[in-house]
Amino acid sequence: MTKVNITIDGQKIAARPGSTVLEAAQEVGIDIPTLCYHPALPPEGACRVCLVEIERQRTLQPACTFPATEGMVVHTCSEKVVEARKFVLELLLSDHPLDCMTCEMNGNCELQDLAYEYGIKETRFPGEQHTYLVDDPNPFIERDYNKCILCRRCVRACSYMNGVEAIGVMHRGFQAKIGTAFDGYLEDSPCEFCGMCVAVCPTGALTPKQRKGKGREWEFKKVTTLCSYCGVGCQIDLNIKDGRIIQATSHWDGPANHGWTCVKGRFGWDYVHHPDRLTKPLIKKDGAFVEATWDEALDLVASKFREVKEKDGADAFGALSSAKCTNEENYVMQKFARAVMGTNNVDHCARL
Repeated sequence: MTKVNITIDGQKIAARPGSTVLEAAQEVGIDIPTLCYHPALPPEGACRVCLVEIERQRTLQPACTFPATEGMVVHTCSEKVVEARKFVLELLLSDHPLDCMTCEMNGNCELQDLAYEYGIKETRFPGEQHTYLVDDPNPFIERDYNKCILCRRCVRACSYMNGVEAIGVMHRGFQAKIGTAFDGYLEDSPCEFCGMCVAVCPTGALTPKQRKGKGREWEFKKVTTLCSYCGVGCQIDLNIKDGRIIQATSHWDGPANHGWTCVKGRFGWDYVHHPDRLTKPLIKKDGAFVEATWDEALDLVASKFREVKEKDGADAFGALSSAKCTNEENYVMQKFARAVMGTNNVDHCARL
């Protein structure tokens, strides 16, 4: 396809047809700050932090929505652009708590990063600030809309990614806020607690309750793994501190899910450290379960299988495999049933 020739900050670029100014800049490593933009979501142009100066345009334009056209000349860091971005950031900070030292997202907040980059320590526009209550009783997501910047990423994630549309923008002007129908609790809405709104939130407005007070972003070691629930093969990043899982976050390069998760994948990992989790085999002796070695447990199971086969025949045995196992493990299971036990009574939980 014919490329679109544009110039950004003096650098000539052959952009993809249909790409935006932001996408063209990102492909060659030119940084344009954003808040409402997220690569997994359709662009909206809500925050105006990505404003750039385009020659022969009367006003500054949002790079995330403005299409790249042949011969375009763009300036991303002119004095006019920098002043406009500072103005936007100051307006956002005029209604934003400055509690970064105790905020869960300290070190992982895009608004904090931009304020640091542009040297904004305080706002020139003091005035009334919102004082929303943080009282949603759901077990997964803490909603602190005092920290919301109305970027609408969460709204787009709920609509575009999960197709649920549990949340939207309510009211207008200073009273505008993100909420459910009738501004109720999440568990009273169609919300499925997939957590994608949390994954795309650029500030501390939406955070997992499971991680509260358990560590800072820079303290976590991220380990990419497969979700242990169904057989789709979604990849997630486990955030680990001191040998314990603190939270699960999206792995955006996962081939099966591209960062998307369900409620189990994002919040259902707490069984790993649950005190009721079995860590050793149990066998029943004198009517009670007692701990045993693996050799004892496997020998007992093998002897019971042999008794069943000798007493009632091979068809008295059945094998039920799991979607949580690998294809190789499931293959071994059916091979054991057919070759060792001599039965074709094999089924799989994904078919039930």
